[in-house]
Amino acid sequence: MTPSWATASTAAWPTQTVRLVVGFPAGSSPDLTARALAEPLSKALGQNVIVENKVGAGGNIAADFVAKSTDGHTLGLMINGNMTIARILNPKVPYDPLKDLAPISLIGKAPLVLTVPANAPGQSAAEWLSQAQKAGDKLSYASPGVGTVAHLGMELLKTKAGIAPVHVPYPGNPQIITAMLGGQVQLALLPPAMSAAQVSAGKLRAIGASSSGRSPVAAEVPSLSEIGIKDYQLEIWNAVAAPASMPAAVASRLSALVSDIVRSPDMRSRLFQQGWQVVGSSPEGLRNRIESDTQALGAIIRSQKIELN
Repeated sequence: MTPSWATASTAAWPTQTVRLVVGFPAGSSPDLTARALAEPLSKALGQNVIVENKVGAGGNIAADFVAKSTDGHTLGLMINGNMTIARILNPKVPYDPLKDLAPISLIGKAPLVLTVPANAPGQSAAEWLSQAQKAGDKLSYASPGVGTVAHLGMELLKTKAGIAPVHVPYPGNPQIITAMLGGQVQLALLPPAMSAAQVSAGKLRAIGASSSGRSPVAAEVPSLSEIGIKDYQLEIWNAVAAPASMPAAVASRLSALVSDIVRSPDMRSRLFQQGWQVVGSSPEGLRNRIESDTQALGAIIRSQKIELN
């Protein structure tokens, strides 16, 4: 039976409080983005928008909750892994990103920055790379967990750069930074906003960014291609999604509102400070990005035989 909200006019939606579900804890990057978006979206819709954290399984618990919601007023603030390779990495994930979630709008994107301790060998990025190639598996790298974009990106980087560090997963990026400062690991791919403060303080070094060229959110960091690692590009991103049952007309209206909000000068500045280059896309634009990233990241998973333990 079709829920009553699904037959309501586009202009009448929403008719109650809207939930914006986040799969990560308060203070995390997705949570901060969701809370920055909630107030202006509430004003635009004329209804309260509340942020609700449903933490666990790398954001997949929240994504599954959104996919299965039937109230017509539940949205999700997603990261790219939840909307692309979740089921490729783990066939037991209870939702299909491509079938069960409706793309609304791509909010922002950012490269990852290859980061090392300040006392790492080599005076330049190229010298560091040469030393890392010689070190082989004597080096270790950290990621926020198996199957995260940082993990997949480093596995791809190993093949592109001719390095062989051993993977050590950590609960999150703050723990990774602590481990690098303490000498437990020697490199990691980090979001620009996470590494910037320690790099500025001279405690960590930024070797290169995973963007095709210099990124606005890490303009002072050379791209990895500039130091000789060719054909390597990887980005993290966040987006708003809805259950696949959301009518296309409602999704289109909501997408236009979200895009206008994130492109506004105030939000553009707030998101830039959080380390995001604002996009603001149509549902079709986000779907295209989902499909291309699913193919690219899925290829890394298969070629490197990455599995959840």
